[in-house]
Amino acid sequence: MIAILDYGAGNLKSVKNALDCLNVDSIITDNPGDILKADKLILPGDGSFGYMMENLEKKCIVKPIKDFIKSNKPFLGICLGLQGLFEESEESPNVKGLSIFKGKVVKFRKGKIPQIGWNKIVSKKKSIFKDTYMYFVNSYYVIPEDDSIITTTTDYNGNFVSAINSDNVTAMQFHPEKSGKAGIELIKRWLKC
Repeated sequence: MIAILDYGAGNLKSVKNALDCLNVDSIITDNPGDILKADKLILPGDGSFGYMMENLEKKCIVKPIKDFIKSNKPFLGICLGLQGLFEESEESPNVKGLSIFKGKVVKFRKGKIPQIGWNKIVSKKKSIFKDTYMYFVNSYYVIPEDDSIITTTTDYNGNFVSAINSDNVTAMQFHPEKSGKAGIELIKRWLKC
């Protein structure tokens, strides 16, 4: 069973619909017990970094998320769900992220902000990701300290990290659940992890 984390925002229904389309059992939950019992965990995200972290703390699900990741079961972060894995964000100064990875989240300095629409992801290493177009809605992007976790990059007035992978943790800045067939195929490949 797959648990889709509900912290009060995010594309919960879109992610659930994508899994339903693939005939995969899933629940939308903010229950710590459900998180720890799940076979796989998805953290979708919309809104601000600070809002997400505040709500994860309020719902007492920060520790269950970290414990789930430590258990080595597959974890998927989408959009803000990628950004929250890092230590801090320019969007919400003095708010601590989940700190699964060292690094920070910064705002685009050029171009129209937010980036909205289709853009190409380019693979940097062998993974579930393929060079293709995915749908983005973002004003911020991650800068990991460890380059080895960078899995795809995307050009938006300069290259930025659009997906990472390290052991059981996969996360992406784009929205696979809004990216048509390519996005569904990516979710399908992740489900096989």
